[in-house]
Amino acid sequence: MREQCWAQQHQGLARARLNARLFLPFSFPSAAFLPLPGGRGEGCLKADEGAVMDNKDSEAEIHPLKTEEVKIQENHENSVERRILTKQSSQLSRLSRWRTAAFFISLFLCLIIVFAFSFIIPCPERPVSERTWFRNYDGAVAYQFLAIEDVNEDKVQDVVFAFRAGNGSSSFNTSCLDEGLPSPCAFVAAVSGTNGRALWERPAAEEVEWLECGIRQLGGAAAPGCLVVGKPPALTALDLRTGEVQWRQPSDFGANYSVLPPVAVIPDVDSDGVQDLIIFVATGDKIKTFIHSGKHGKQIGSAGSLEVGGKARCIRLNLGSSSYFLFYTENSLYAYSLKDLYSAATGMEMKLPSLEQDPQWEKNIDRPTHRLSLLSSGDIRYLAKIPRQSQEHILVVNSEVAMLINTQNLQTLWTLNSSRVISEPLLGYYKPDVLGIVLESEMGPNRKKVMIVESGSGAVQWDLQLSSGAGSPGPAVLPTADHRSAFLLWGEYQAPGNQTRSRAPLQKLYLFHPSYTNVLLELRNSTDQIIGFTAALFERSRHACYVLLRGPQPGQEPGLVSLMKRKVKEDISQSRVIWLNQVAVDSEQYVRDRLYRMRFQSRV
Repeated sequence: MREQCWAQQHQGLARARLNARLFLPFSFPSAAFLPLPGGRGEGCLKADEGAVMDNKDSEAEIHPLKTEEVKIQENHENSVERRILTKQSSQLSRLSRWRTAAFFISLFLCLIIVFAFSFIIPCPERPVSERTWFRNYDGAVAYQFLAIEDVNEDKVQDVVFAFRAGNGSSSFNTSCLDEGLPSPCAFVAAVSGTNGRALWERPAAEEVEWLECGIRQLGGAAAPGCLVVGKPPALTALDLRTGEVQWRQPSDFGANYSVLPPVAVIPDVDSDGVQDLIIFVATGDKIKTFIHSGKHGKQIGSAGSLEVGGKARCIRLNLGSSSYFLFYTENSLYAYSLKDLYSAATGMEMKLPSLEQDPQWEKNIDRPTHRLSLLSSGDIRYLAKIPRQSQEHILVVNSEVAMLINTQNLQTLWTLNSSRVISEPLLGYYKPDVLGIVLESEMGPNRKKVMIVESGSGAVQWDLQLSSGAGSPGPAVLPTADHRSAFLLWGEYQAPGNQTRSRAPLQKLYLFHPSYTNVLLELRNSTDQIIGFTAALFERSRHACYVLLRGPQPGQEPGLVSLMKRKVKEDISQSRVIWLNQVAVDSEQYVRDRLYRMRFQSRV
């Protein structure tokens, strides 16, 4: 009976413990799950109640501190956990305060910087370019040189030119005696492009044979310079920024010489850290070569003599790492590598990468005479370089045709009939990003034909006939934002059937843009003698202007020399619209307004 009671008791306890584990978060004493009094196991409970109590008492006697240790350990663990949580919360709180402080400090500094740039530090004043300005010089004659350079570094182009007079302008009160020159003498002057104010004037020579500006490292200076080739023979280097003389060196060019432009910059051959200069001078029926140091102007080596006729012109052609100078006369074309010219002037070989020779060209150059056989017949009027992706091509213009020559294999790419070209070929864009060539051909007495030719194929894209007198300026181009060009042409347009030959043609300036192929804009009339004309963007991608230099030339009686800059858009707004095909597509005011809104953009 006792064993049965114990079995029932153990089964009840097991079921109670299982139910507690499944359904309750805490455990009750085992007695709570025993059968109620009066039940089947009541006798067993009462019989063994004393034994259970004896077991508890004996366990307490054996481990009297177990309960207290558990409580102490639990309290200790809870205390450590509370300290860790408190420490972590304090660290997070401190980090949050630092973040907040850093944010407000950064915000405060940003506000100070914005305030300083907005109110305290003044913004640089942008120069305000006048639409038109004039600069007059009395009792002077002007040379045919116009250079467009940023002289005073205000990001606006300025004008550099040369005139001959007894004294300079009243702005500087300079005289020829200041530089030890007899009066009158040649002055080089720089004029501001914004308002025509004289930036500097410098007596440079008795006479100016050639003037070239924008030469870098001239005199070893960081700023570009201007080189003046004067008469009697002398070279003068001027600082472009200030007009100060960097160096002046006499030269032995000989008598009755003339300079073959341009003066070329060559690599440093005397190892002084500054690139040098090579100058070609025609004396009689010979051409001499002079190499001068760009740092101090002294001659390097001796003068070399070329087997070329004196009445020649030259261009420089870059063929990769090789550089050639082409001299052309009426019937012949000569080619000299820079290496040959250096050897002729110094009498020694110089091994520089830039003094290499092109094998293909050397095969086509006759070594004794240096002649280059590119032409079948006819005299050469002009040579021009046509840029390509890899290297430059050559445009050869003779009395009958114009030919484009591939410089890699010296083969003719195309031929165009263009008799008696009267001005230097000019490059522009009739189609977007398609390079074109402007040619002016003589059509008869006081008549010329202007053609725009595509450089890739030789096809004529546009042409126009104008009346033109002797000494009429050549054309000019201005780049526009639609990747084309605006073309400025001189002459007098007369509608077909209305040509009058009883008077000399007037000098009128026209503007043509390919967006209106049947429209000319007559910008202005000029009755004065025009010595120099050029057009340029005086500020990057804006402020398109043209410059006119008018007055007497050397050899004529001194008089009033006038330098004028005029904004193109001012003339467009007041221009006269000419319809070339007598069919008006839009109103004249609409055409003026559209071309007035035309934007100009500098090409990279």
